[in-house]
Amino acid sequence: MSPDFLAPGSVRSAAEVNEQIRALWLRAGGSLSTQEREEYELLVVEWAAAIRDEVIAAA
Repeated sequence: MSPDFLAPGSVRSAAEVNEQIRALWLRAGGSLSTQEREEYELLVVEWAAAIRDEVIAAA
């Protein structure tokens, strides 16, 4: 996953990103490789941004 994937103003919802995080953990069997850890970290950053955007939009 490239850094370009995390462009500001993610079009995916927090729920969508969360689902991808859950799928990653399921595929990995609970133990992430180095590459999977990097993907996980990018997904968590994207999820946090999506949550922030959703809270701001709801305010």
